[in-house]
Amino acid sequence: MAISAAQVKELREKTGAGMMDCKKALTEANGDMEKAIEILREKGLAAAEKKAGRVAAEGLVEAYIHAGGRIGVLVEVNCETDFVAKTEEFRSFVRDIAMQIAAMNPKYVKRDEVPEDVVNKEREILRTQALNEGKPEHIVEKIVEGRLEKYFKEVCLLEQPFIKDGDKTVEQLVKEMIARIGENISIRRFVRFELGEGIEKKETDFAEEVLSQVKG
Repeated sequence: MAISAAQVKELREKTGAGMMDCKKALTEANGDMEKAIEILREKGLAAAEKKAGRVAAEGLVEAYIHAGGRIGVLVEVNCETDFVAKTEEFRSFVRDIAMQIAAMNPKYVKRDEVPEDVVNKEREILRTQALNEGKPEHIVEKIVEGRLEKYFKEVCLLEQPFIKDGDKTVEQLVKEMIARIGENISIRRFVRFELGEGIEKKETDFAEEVLSQVKG
């Protein structure tokens, strides 16, 4: 059934969950508000958004080195208290984020960090591709915007599918963690190094190796 914007707004106000999460829950519940609330709670998403504005200045800097030292990641993940930062659950979460970065090689944490000139350049490349494919001029812009969305999902960490569960994004993983621990969490920054990056050499997919080890 069709879910209205008013229903989504009402559910968000009741739970504090994100707009897309509310829409998905309502769709799954066939418009039943109470069932949708239950679905969000089961997924740990209810109330996560309400904590998102709180200051997160504690946390961890995690280092992850892929076997053999061929890929290295440093990531800073913040929470609100030192107590939570020291828990095994939070440490495990941060390590998962570091492994995600090693395997999927994002360039930014979130899409509003992507410089405007980079977005404009990507848009022009995608437009040229669409025209070269013979797409009609009147639908080219729509095609470009669709492909640009795919680009953001590839280069932005929060929008990537989580390597241990492709049915959820990293952003959803963060929201679930927020709901469980009761504190705001923020992935602040990261840096990824790959051995020989920028040097012409035999092609080796180290990221795929990380991914296969995680799934294995």
